Amino acid sequence: MKTSGAAGLGITFLSSAVPVFGKNAPSNQLNVAVMGVNGRGTALLREILKIDGMHLAYICDVDQNVLDKTLAGVKESEMQKKQPKGEADIRKVLEDDDVDALVIAAPDHWHTPATLMALEAGKHVYVEKPCGHNPREGELLVEAQKRYDKVIQMGNQQRSAPESIEIIKEIHDGIIGRPYFAKAWYANGRGSIGVGKSAPVPEYLDYELWQGPAPRRPYQDNLIHYNWHWFWNWGTGEALNNGTHEIDVCRWALGVDYPIRVGSQGGRYHYDDDWEFYDTQIVTYDFDGDKSITWEGRSCNPNKVKGRGRGSAIYGTEGTVILDRDGYEVYDMKDQLVKEGKASTKAASMDTRGGDSMTNLHIMNFRDAVVDGAKQHSPIEEGHKSVLMCHLANIAQETGRMLQLDPQNGHIKDDDEASKMWSREYEPGWEPNVETLGMSNE
Repeated sequence: MKTSGAAGLGITFLSSAVPVFGKNAPSNQLNVAVMGVNGRGTALLREILKIDGMHLAYICDVDQNVLDKTLAGVKESEMQKKQPKGEADIRKVLEDDDVDALVIAAPDHWHTPATLMALEAGKHVYVEKPCGHNPREGELLVEAQKRYDKVIQMGNQQRSAPESIEIIKEIHDGIIGRPYFAKAWYANGRGSIGVGKSAPVPEYLDYELWQGPAPRRPYQDNLIHYNWHWFWNWGTGEALNNGTHEIDVCRWALGVDYPIRVGSQGGRYHYDDDWEFYDTQIVTYDFDGDKSITWEGRSCNPNKVKGRGRGSAIYGTEGTVILDRDGYEVYDMKDQLVKEGKASTKAASMDTRGGDSMTNLHIMNFRDAVVDGAKQHSPIEEGHKSVLMCHLANIAQETGRMLQLDPQNGHIKDDDEASKMWSREYEPGWEPNVETLGMSNE
């Protein structure tokens, strides 16, 4: 894949300010491909179909059954006159100059590689969280965005929720005095994934392409389509799966970037199975300026915190804000409710794959950034900072000690063992090419 300019992307200019997307587009229509539609990708696809100025050009999935079902669903919905094309191989999709943007909801190990491939092919990218499988991948995306000058938006959709935007501004304006501590949490009742057995790869699944940039592992019967989250080779654990959202809100509220140290305690306590990450994790982050954040993740015990299965609490010198996807509450120092803001529609906050109004607004913000140059709610620089915090939590947990960090970039200081986890090994032929910031696979 080679870098393509405006001509390669299929953009012509009617004036100095208004681009026409897609070589056959009659107007400012953004032609979009969605990669990975068995879970979250389906929710993103549904929202894209609702948005004026966006056209679903491709559906890409390595599971033929999922691909066929999704294509049939789009046709049956009659939400789009021209039906999208179906394709298993994302590389073939990116060869189409009429595709303007790629939406990535494939497993975590694909997020950065697919983004780099799309950028090199001249596409804009909406990538689900976490933006990278490891810290180095997030850095690569920040570097790549500057090099290719394309829009990269991460799917931390609460950044586009009107109530969240409103209360974060009020926190920054002093509604609770000086904010200094934030607590993030997620509590679910996940069951055991059992102990997998080696099994033949289903004929409808391209397992080789599913693994893509990840080192090859034998197929087993408890891996696909969701349990890959809990294996290091493909997933990133609950801290990245859900902690990214709440930790991002806390960092946003406190106005902090990179921590100076991070520590983690926990383990896989609830079940004895193939799950390689932690079902219980308590993480502490300290920042310059006397501020700190904690993350409490409980994958297998749904007892709520402050009546919520997930959320954030922001503590200040003059009060407290409780914030989740359904809105916010402000309390004074006597613990009396003084203000609240509720979302117009209640979010299914524990449904980590469904769509909602926040998702719709987040995709619209991505579209507006591409088409009109609007300010992004979640530029990749900000997404990377929050995702890095979650990676650091897992690294601290694995090493069993407090990590000391450079507050300028979040890098680990004076710890060779921990620093080895900054990147990963790739399947030969799929390594990110640092010189061009693309992927070497052809």
